[in-house]
Amino acid sequence: MAEEKSRLSSEEPEEPAEKKESAEGMMYGCAQALITAVVGVVLLFTFAIRLIGVSGGSMQDTLYTGDRLLVLNSIFCNFRAGDVVVINDYNAELNETLVKRIVAVGGQTVDIDFDAGIVYVDGEALDEPYTKEPTYRSDGTVFPLTLAEDEVFVMGDNRNHSTDSRSDRLGPVKTGYLQGKALLLLVPGKTPDTERADWSRVGSVTK
Repeated sequence: MAEEKSRLSSEEPEEPAEKKESAEGMMYGCAQALITAVVGVVLLFTFAIRLIGVSGGSMQDTLYTGDRLLVLNSIFCNFRAGDVVVINDYNAELNETLVKRIVAVGGQTVDIDFDAGIVYVDGEALDEPYTKEPTYRSDGTVFPLTLAEDEVFVMGDNRNHSTDSRSDRLGPVKTGYLQGKALLLLVPGKTPDTERADWSRVGSVTK
């Protein structure tokens, strides 16, 4: 009898059924949450946002070649002056997707004093701290220019090294050709002066 009692006491008690069911329910809930999160991220990057790479120097010193922008799809955007936007490749002559900044929107009138380097919208001189230098370069578009309701006027921040709406090869851009608006600089490329990525640049690219 003593040997039988010793053997019985050494056996571990069975785990209650309720505890097993609770653990299984928790694992099932975690799996569901993970699957939902993955599907949500896939849908988000498919329909709402995307990553766009920057190439060229037309947006310096706001953006550099190799920068990666988080861009909100145009169907979710209310485009405004100051927004950095991605423009579809619709111009066979330019043959590239463009990243520019909106200077004026539909119904507004743009004028530029190329001697003074000042841009005017509806008669008001713009305060443009994001530009690399004043706007001295004319490129074929005749000013003053009043935009149609479905147009925006875009320019690069590197004003004298940018092909943009000042050029008669591009001109005002129809809003239907805007892929989306840059929400923020997510991954920095190499800064030309240092040839290193400056992570302090990560963040908003709007004014």
